[in-house]
Amino acid sequence: VQLQASGGGLVQAGGSLRLSCAASGGTFNRYVMGWFRQYAGKEREFVGFVTRGGTTAYSDSVKGRFTVSRNNANNTVFLQMNSLKPEDTAVYYCAVSTAGSNWWVRAGYDYWGQGTLVTVSS
Repeated sequence: VQLQASGGGLVQAGGSLRLSCAASGGTFNRYVMGWFRQYAGKEREFVGFVTRGGTTAYSDSVKGRFTVSRNNANNTVFLQMNSLKPEDTAVYYCAVSTAGSNWWVRAGYDYWGQGTLVTVSS
């Protein structure tokens, strides 16, 4: 199983970025796919997830600015990030959860991508 994240980069505050994560080595359209981020020296934190049916949930810090979506046919999950702030600067990770719960925490996910760096300048 492999998850390949892409789309990170440098953007000015107020700008947008779209992250993608392609899953391979299995069929993931029945599982929850999520995004986390990690600040330097900090624990990885929940950003958002999307269920196989398209239901989404977000952390309070990104709600209303970020959108998680998926393409089940291509085993791909996306993170659209709008109105970016300097405090959104972090390494972003995609993940797949085969469990039936705990989708808001790191422990609920079995497979992880390698991370992509997002830097928001002020």
